[in-house]
Amino acid sequence: MNAPNRTTTTKSSNSTGNAGQVLREMSETSSTQTKQAFEQMTAATADATTLMKDTYAVAVKHAQEYNGKFIEFARANTEAAFEFVHQVAGVKSPSEFFELSASHSRRQLETLTEQAKELAALAQKAVLATTERVHSEANKVSSQRS
Repeated sequence: MNAPNRTTTTKSSNSTGNAGQVLREMSETSSTQTKQAFEQMTAATADATTLMKDTYAVAVKHAQEYNGKFIEFARANTEAAFEFVHQVAGVKSPSEFFELSASHSRRQLETLTEQAKELAALAQKAVLATTERVHSEANKVSSQRS
């Protein structure tokens, strides 16, 4: 009676040892996979942070350029207005005033049109430069997934 019990106990003990080994291997595999996933997330977060910093720097640079041009235009328009007032002060007749006003208005309309075109071009350049890197990174990520 003792002999069969010992054999059964040995088999049972052996099965428990295998189950422990399998559990340990599963745990190690799970731990390794979790560590790899964490490392991938850390790398992705670092890449995203760098991308955001770069994008912000480009946007700030272009915003400064735009604002500088805007201030330059404001100064030029203010000077034109002062010049017009100075010229109006020397007007001798109503017809001369209307001629001067029409000429000034025409020049200002042309100037403002050109200024608006330049500002629009700067704004477009800023948007394209800002989104270009984000777009290329998105393409890179989507090509890696394919």
